[in-house]
Amino acid sequence: MRAKKSLGQNFLVDANFQRKIVNALDIGPDDEVLEIGSGRGALTRHLIGKPKKLVLVELDDQLAADLVERWGAREDTVVVHADALEIELASLVEHPERLKVVGNIPYNITSPLLFHLLERPRPAEILVMVQREVAERILAAPDTAEYGALAVGVRSVADVEKVLNVPRKAFRPVPGVDSTVIRIRPHAPARLSPDEEADLRIVVRAAFQWRRKQLQKILRDHPDLAVEREDLGPLAVAIGAELTVRPEVLSSDAFIALSRALRAQG
Repeated sequence: MRAKKSLGQNFLVDANFQRKIVNALDIGPDDEVLEIGSGRGALTRHLIGKPKKLVLVELDDQLAADLVERWGAREDTVVVHADALEIELASLVEHPERLKVVGNIPYNITSPLLFHLLERPRPAEILVMVQREVAERILAAPDTAEYGALAVGVRSVADVEKVLNVPRKAFRPVPGVDSTVIRIRPHAPARLSPDEEADLRIVVRAAFQWRRKQLQKILRDHPDLAVEREDLGPLAVAIGAELTVRPEVLSSDAFIALSRALRAQG
């Protein structure tokens, strides 16, 4: 079947990269695995029979029906015809905190899908192929052009590493960009409480909305923060930096310290 641009479909046809991705997940016989966007089964055919339970999620009607026809009769495999942005991990497996997730994420939903997967309860591991530019943004160091809210949002709740690059010629149809496989391992136990994570999201969103301004101006003037001038001094102490810097120089740990200090100030 032809790939559907509306669903961001680009099928991985290079068997060598298919095997490398599945091998990187290091699946054991007691594992439960969720594959997002199973498509034509490029990764699925290498996953079948490895874990205790394999859940295949596919939105496309025809592809989902094909997956059912090929593997739906297996006791260790479940096909879920659904939007990955709407699935709840706890409804699919008994122990979502032990789940391993793998998939080739459509470029047009990468950020929302990653943050959806990082909602609680979080899986043990997420191995996903994303646009190389997005991977670089997630892995970017502070004080670089690529560093921003995406890096802080993901790395404040998980450790991230690059696994391998996948060239565009490995797909059909050939996309206009290259891809990168990254491994995301959510912190276990979580470093932040749910309230702290909500605070952090507000601070990071505000900071990078005004990323060209000095931090002190963002803290004073952004409507989501509105810090009084006399309260700025303790915030500088909390993050260990002058507030004349721009937000992109702060690490995720510094943002966590800042959001905690803001909550302490009420």
